Parts: sequence; structure tokens; C-alpha cells
Amino acid sequence: MPASFNQAIIDEFRANGGKVGGPFEGAELLLLTTTGAKSGAEHTVPLGFVRDGERLLIVGSAGGAPRHPAWYHNLLAHPQVGVEIGTETLELIAAPAEGARRDRLFERVVSVAPGYADYQTGTSRTLPVVVLEPSGAEAAEVPGEISNLADKLVQVHGWLRAQLRHIRAETDAHFAARAAHEGSGEPPAPGIGLQLRAHCLAFCQFLTFHHTGEDAYIFPSLADRQPQLRDALDRLGEEHRAIARVKDALLALLADVTTADPERFRAELARLSQELVAHLDHEEETLLPALSEIRLPPGPPVSEPAGGAAS
Repeated sequence: MPASFNQAIIDEFRANGGKVGGPFEGAELLLLTTTGAKSGAEHTVPLGFVRDGERLLIVGSAGGAPRHPAWYHNLLAHPQVGVEIGTETLELIAAPAEGARRDRLFERVVSVAPGYADYQTGTSRTLPVVVLEPSGAEAAEVPGEISNLADKLVQVHGWLRAQLRHIRAETDAHFAARAAHEGSGEPPAPGIGLQLRAHCLAFCQFLTFHHTGEDAYIFPSLADRQPQLRDALDRLGEEHRAIARVKDALLALLADVTTADPERFRAELARLSQELVAHLDHEEETLLPALSEIRLPPGPPVSEPAGGAAS
């Protein structure tokens, strides 16, 4: 679509809480904001979408054009995307579906919006189906209400552990596809690697953000409130720098998934994963009792018992 036409839809969408008229009246639309693969600039486009449980599905149809749309190339380079639905703005991860999973999800899309089948018939390329998933700790489930920093830490760590499980599962799927390849010719392309990189990028970026926030804000505040934890917090800060090195090693490992020996790859992935999980476990053991006393949202200080400071 021409840029001016898209911008008119975007303006109408934002002015009317996600509703537009004209040819798209009554249709469910979202606004997708991607980061340019080459320019690094943000680009927003209106797209139709289909719900699949809690996930959102979008299709790179480009109206049946012979080439993938620009937004699709952008999200391959930068899987973290912004999504506006109605009046809500979300930060999500865009993970292209591959193989049988892509075909199943495309059938789901066509069952709701049959026009995509016509777009597929009109082009020789396979229309990509992209799954939009939560990108941060909001994807982790924590029983009950989050009422203090301990609950928030458990939520964040739960999401980080889930990302490690995603990476291991997707690695196994890729190696299984390679092992199943028979006959001459090149083995199947590691399309699952798109999801691997997307999940790893989310995991590694969020881990960095999480630790930066702890080192710069949470730990100093906690040390002031509970000086007896200062040495433990200093040690955790040192661990964060060590974990940053593990994170970089994990990224380098995943970059070689196409040609890696499966057994050696799995062994190294397991070693790095164990280091990360051990850090999360140690942080919880050290900090949860103290963090449980810091309420969310912040409130007035808890009254100290008569006769001295709280222990």
C-alpha cells in the first residue's frame, strides 16, 4: 500500500481507539512497529491479524505480491516489535512459524480470513506466518497477586527460565529435522533458527535489562535498607558480569547452529544453561526474604517494632 494510504489508516486507528472505516470497517486491525533492518528507524504499518489463543498471527501476504513485505525483513533482523491493538500498546516478539507448524497456523488464519488463501494462490512464494508472543516477564505466570519485589523477581526469573526451555526445544527440533533428511542434496534449511534467534535475542536482551536494573537501582536501595546484605549484593553484582560473558557465549553458540555437531552443541548449551539457572537460583535464595518486605506499588515504610530496628 502507498505510504500515504497507510498513514491515513494509522491516524484514524489512533484517533478512534483502534477502529477504522472505509474498506476496513469492522475488521480487526493492529499496528505493527518494526525496526528497519538496514536503517534502524522505526516503521509502523496497519495489518490484519487472527487470534490463536493468547497469541496473535499475522501473515506476510503483501496482497499476494511476489516479494515479502518490508516489515517481514525488518522483524527477521529485529524480532522485538511494538504492537497496538485498540488503545493497548504491547512489546512483543515476532517468531516466524516454519514447516508443519506454519501450515497448521496458516489453515487457522484462512479459517477466519479466507482471503489469505487467494493471496497464496496468486504467488509462488510461501506466505510467511508470524506468531506475535509476549517479550518480557509479563509472559511468566506467578500465582496470586504481585504485591512485593520478591513476587516480581520470581516472575522475571520464571520468564527467563521459560526462554531457556524454548531455546532447548527449538534446538532439538532443528537437529531432528537434520537427522530426518534423506537422499542427496542439501539438508533442510534451519528455518527453526529464526525462532531460535528470536527467542535468544529476547532472552539475552531481557537478561541484560534485568541485571542492569538490579545493579543500578534495586541493589543499592536494598543495601541502604538492609546493610547486612551489602556483601551478598556486591557478590551478586560480580556474578552479573560473569553472566554477561555466559550470555555472549550463548549467542555465539546459537550463531553456529547450522553447522554444529548436535552432541557437542547440546552439551555446551546444557553447560551454559546450567550456569544461568544456577545464578537465578542463588539470587532467589539470597534476596527473596529481603525483597518480600518491599511492597509493590511502593507504600509508606513498614513501622519498626518498638525498641529498635527491624531484624
